[in-house]
Amino acid sequence: MASHVIRIIGLDPGLRRTGWGVIEAEGTRLSFVGCGTVLPPEDAPMGVRLAELHRGLIEVLGRFAPDEAAVEETFVNMNPSSTLKLGQARGVVLLAPAQSGLPVAEYAPTLVKKSVVGAGRAEKGQVRMMISVLLPKAQPETEDAADALAVAITHAHHRGAAALARLVR
Repeated sequence: MASHVIRIIGLDPGLRRTGWGVIEAEGTRLSFVGCGTVLPPEDAPMGVRLAELHRGLIEVLGRFAPDEAAVEETFVNMNPSSTLKLGQARGVVLLAPAQSGLPVAEYAPTLVKKSVVGAGRAEKGQVRMMISVLLPKAQPETEDAADALAVAITHAHHRGAAALARLVR
């Protein structure tokens, strides 16, 4: 049975910076397609920031035409205001690919680290180093883009199991 190429976009949500990373998976082989960061204007009102985040994500989705999306779950222990703002940005990050008709998977940060590095408590530097091993052509300019590539890699490793789990239910 021949495997086919699946294009995956990984997203690392944030209100100031949302990272995105696009890879292709063919069986167990991964290849880098692109990565970057959406930067909504920090001094704009919340509605404008969210609209700019959405616009930027829709532009990336249109440019790279992924087949599936994966979003990192976020756990925040900061103040309630920060948590609420991040939740609003996360809603936009989940909405954009879903609105584009893509299936959207979510992964806990510990699973992302475990999938990429082999340890759920890995440091950011270890994640970045493993991304350079798994995707030699990738040179993410921001931590957010690197994290988004890690989310895409995680989805490439787990998407088969997730699809089977959905069929079993």
